[in-house]
Amino acid sequence: MNPPPEDPPAALTYGQVLLCEPEGTPLREERDALDLIGDAGYQGARWVAIPAGRLHDDFYRLRTRVAGDLVQKFANYRIGVAIVGDISRHTAASTALQDWVRESNRGAQIWFVDDLDELGRRLEERSPGR
Repeated sequence: MNPPPEDPPAALTYGQVLLCEPEGTPLREERDALDLIGDAGYQGARWVAIPAGRLHDDFYRLRTRVAGDLVQKFANYRIGVAIVGDISRHTAASTALQDWVRESNRGAQIWFVDDLDELGRRLEERSPGR
């Protein structure tokens, strides 16, 4: 696991959300998820927001099992994950992905959102006292 960032420009937080940098190596391996989980723990974040373009294309091809492997790591550590941005080119090519996105958005572990504002609204709706 990478050491936590000393200055969080590489891992900014949005309330209780760790923001993954949009630039960098595409995320594909379980160790990529573990690095983000470690950074989230260091920052005290309960969610990680990953720009849709930062995920390797294999994430969107469900038969590769990349999505399942990455998401399972977050679930094991009880860290929510939000995929932020337009994934329409991927969902247009896969009915299975469309179904998974729809089901995920009904749950509480992984969400696919258009932007950080939508993520903020969804998190606010979940907060106690509402």
